[in-house]
Amino acid sequence: MRALAGLVIISLALGVPALGQEASPYVPLEHWTMPYVEHLITRSLIADPTPLTRPFNRADLVRVLRGVDTLVVGEKVAKTVRQLLTALDSPGRGARYRVAGDVGVAAATYVRRDPLAAIDSIGPRQAGPGHGTASGGLDVQLQLGRVVAVTHPYFDTRLKYDPDWYGYKKRAIAGRTAESYVAAQWPVGELFFGRLDRNWGPSGIQGLLLSDDPYGLDHLGLALGTQNFQLQALATQLNDTTDTAGAVVHRYMEQHRVWLRPHPRWTFALWEGSVLSGPDRGFEPWYLNVMNLGLLEQYNTHTSVNTFVGLDFERHGELTLFGQFMLDDIQIHRQNAGDRKPSSYGLTVGAKGGLGVAAVGWTLLYTRVTNLTYRNEDNLQVPLYHLLGTGRNFDDYDQATLQLGFLPLAGLLVEPEVTLLRQGQGDLRLPHPLPAAYPTTPTMFQGVVERTLRLALRGNYAPHERLGFKFDAGVHHITNFQHISSDTQTRFVASVGLNYRFRWEGGLP
Repeated sequence: MRALAGLVIISLALGVPALGQEASPYVPLEHWTMPYVEHLITRSLIADPTPLTRPFNRADLVRVLRGVDTLVVGEKVAKTVRQLLTALDSPGRGARYRVAGDVGVAAATYVRRDPLAAIDSIGPRQAGPGHGTASGGLDVQLQLGRVVAVTHPYFDTRLKYDPDWYGYKKRAIAGRTAESYVAAQWPVGELFFGRLDRNWGPSGIQGLLLSDDPYGLDHLGLALGTQNFQLQALATQLNDTTDTAGAVVHRYMEQHRVWLRPHPRWTFALWEGSVLSGPDRGFEPWYLNVMNLGLLEQYNTHTSVNTFVGLDFERHGELTLFGQFMLDDIQIHRQNAGDRKPSSYGLTVGAKGGLGVAAVGWTLLYTRVTNLTYRNEDNLQVPLYHLLGTGRNFDDYDQATLQLGFLPLAGLLVEPEVTLLRQGQGDLRLPHPLPAAYPTTPTMFQGVVERTLRLALRGNYAPHERLGFKFDAGVHHITNFQHISSDTQTRFVASVGLNYRFRWEGGLP
């Protein structure tokens, strides 16, 4: 990884700016504008600049927002689009800086980021204690021709109580750096090194192998190609751990994919990923090579890895269809006890569109991840970063969700939601079963299945670029609570937040 970081630095040093080819930073997935942007894409009011890929490059997002015909879409949508452009567009060209800050207060009945990950009192979906919290930070961006540099440190007292946060919790104020990267961008690709939340797969649902679930996954990224065809790759070092003998084990992950948009309506991505681990193990170059097939290298080099392959698709239109499929392990032969291992895979299918009114959209999706997905016979070759999945944070579950979205006022996005979640007792942090246990290990739904019906209403209101308010209120009707048969509970979960935002920008001397 040190050699790769050096390669990035050399490439950045050689990246002399060219007229009309300036780099642009990314709009973080947690940026306040993103719920509005996703709603406009769902309703086909703007094109998706990069289907099956998040986050957006800011320049690409500004371009599609500028293309909205504000005389046709209605006053509420038009005002919302203008507000988004005010927040995202950057006047002037050349070497520039932007400093965007915010301070906020929030309160919630749970402490995790996702209310569906906060159902139980114990176990992987434990809610944690409800709290009032305060936060604030500065997002500093430097645009230097073909190179962009970003750092976004912030504090958030919620992190002290979040069971997912691996960092220091003993101080009164906990903090982290949400984004920190240097990227060189050319018409034929990008070289990236640093920290940025990404999601590969359909928007609105976490990707099966790469999502924004882990905190602070620093990585090296590469993209080569055109606007409609790209080879994309990332490589990262996962956190070290120890094996049963007490030896320190190094862990790495690589993912690469072919992203293709043969028609404005159709987008496909064919991808694979590998998790490597071992005492004193390095990142073998044949897995780093974006032109290699990791599965083939695994067989030919006789090295131990956990390999995943997948396919994503999206057909965009007034009715948009999308899906993602990942295969972890499937046994074709049935010659010995090891061949009886249950199949492990994940999938998502869905559709989204509008209801005939310019401000209303809908999304319907179904997703499932089987019992042994992500786990491997080598228990350390699991795509976990500090006990958080690099894609999904749960297995042995399925989920069906229907969500609406509408703009009753300019800057007010309201999203009702109905979700049915079924969670077995399988967990990707559990040891992989031995071959002798394969005949009694279910492909789906280990043990007592917990069922959750969620009825919720969430929303975002930005009456002004500087002020933002968000809320999420839901009722969870839980059957077999914490996997105890016949224990039924109904719980109310809610969160509210208020933020004040400010910004300075201008030319660099």
